[in-house]
Amino acid sequence: MATQSTVKGPASYFPSIERQYGQPIDHWMALLRAAEPRKHMEYVAWLKTEHGLGHGHANALVAAFLAERA
Repeated sequence: MATQSTVKGPASYFPSIERQYGQPIDHWMALLRAAEPRKHMEYVAWLKTEHGLGHGHANALVAAFLAERA
């Protein structure tokens, strides 16, 4: 019997983000890289105000972005 792994953490939001905003995750990561350096909540606020993302989606993108940087 095949087992299916469940995506957890910030990446669990990625399919919804791609559907809702029509851009791949790589697009959002490139925008975040171009906006460096900022603090976590500064990135979140920027994504919300400049790109119209909801708080949860913006937070998930930033968390994944910063984890990738660590």
